[in-house]
Amino acid sequence: MRTDSTTITTINPATEAAITTYEFMSRDAAFERVEACHAAFLQWRTTRLEERATHLRDMAHALRRHTRALSALMTEETGKLLRDGNAEVELCAQICEYTAEHGPGQLADEARTHSDGAKTGVVAYCPIGVIFSIQPWNFPVYQPVRVLAANLMAGNGVILKHATICTGSGLMLRDLCLEAGLPKGLFDVVVVDHDISDAIIAHPRVRGVTLTGSDTAGRTVGQAAAKHLKKSVLELGSNDAYLVLEDADVALAVKVCVQGRIYNNGETCVSAKRFIVTAAVYDDFVGAFVEQMKAIAMGDPTAEATQLGPIASTEQFDTLSEQVTKSIEGGATLLCGGVPTRTVGYYFPATVLADCQPGTPAYDDELFGPVAAVIRATDDADAMRIANDSRYGLGGGIFTRDENKAFRLARDHFDTGMVRINTFGTADPNMPFGGVKDSGYGREHGGFGVKEFVNTKAIYLP
Repeated sequence: MRTDSTTITTINPATEAAITTYEFMSRDAAFERVEACHAAFLQWRTTRLEERATHLRDMAHALRRHTRALSALMTEETGKLLRDGNAEVELCAQICEYTAEHGPGQLADEARTHSDGAKTGVVAYCPIGVIFSIQPWNFPVYQPVRVLAANLMAGNGVILKHATICTGSGLMLRDLCLEAGLPKGLFDVVVVDHDISDAIIAHPRVRGVTLTGSDTAGRTVGQAAAKHLKKSVLELGSNDAYLVLEDADVALAVKVCVQGRIYNNGETCVSAKRFIVTAAVYDDFVGAFVEQMKAIAMGDPTAEATQLGPIASTEQFDTLSEQVTKSIEGGATLLCGGVPTRTVGYYFPATVLADCQPGTPAYDDELFGPVAAVIRATDDADAMRIANDSRYGLGGGIFTRDENKAFRLARDHFDTGMVRINTFGTADPNMPFGGVKDSGYGREHGGFGVKEFVNTKAIYLP
């Protein structure tokens, strides 16, 4: 990506070729879209829940019709593997369908009565207005859609400020929604700088703000929203720990952990990032894990045989390189991969760092790319302690043959919003998504997202 004071030029991270140049909007132009969204909302809020659901189903059909074009654009803008882009579009369609199926029931009025059976009143989940959605580049369609589907069902309008490197994907998503029959203005995209973004947060028509991004960005946006007394939902990434306990199926753990580290080129907030391995299985796990990471095929993200594409931008490539270098200087042992010599494209090989130390990026921070941090634990209790020794708390995983033990650890001890047992995955429409600590607050999916930005209204009856 190249920017100046007036334009953005998106860059293909595999070839470093320029894709398209976009002009930043003026403050007035951005505010016009906010006002238009509010006007559309005034009509939309009175539509029946079942009618909103029909629009969401139509959006799912439109997404599937344009899967190839949308996936190709995401790959061109971010380096995402083409097949991962196809899967992302399908997930978005499923989110729309899940929300359409379950949203009317989740948002239905609820009658309340006294203990003696006398009628008290009704709890209504009422829409509040325009929601400002600030989204990153690693899932250019999924992250906007998970906000959009929930808020359209709730009766709100949405203005999207997308990451600049995937500007085209955001605009294509808006166009597909219009093609599907969504009322004009109800969902729109603004191409703006940070100053105008802050002004949009302050705009009186904006009633809520949601961000997916870094914890640094979350603090900035959360403070800006709070200053204007507006609710926010923040999903802020993590350095998710995957525990390999003493009785783990090591072969399964290795297979799943490799998948969890390189999925989406390692650029996923809920990627498996820290691998905390008990001493009893450490050597077996690390030997096999390094062997499989070395074998990862890196190259053209459009090729079927490719397992790992480029990092999404030169800025992210440089950040990851610095994090790896500092971790090694701080005591980590490089087992494979490492900082590459730059040629054409932002390619970073699958990398494994062992002996990662507190106070270094590999232990403390989020490494957004295909770099695994391996940490030895003395036993299962020590592994759980190390997992929670993090300012983050989005997701994590446990590998053990005793699923009852894993469930108890996940429920009672793992200080995160999500835990996987003997598996890896990213998101499911019917399960809540979100974190604790510096990973943010609020929940999306699973019926929780549709109620994040509503007025839970008490109506007392005589």
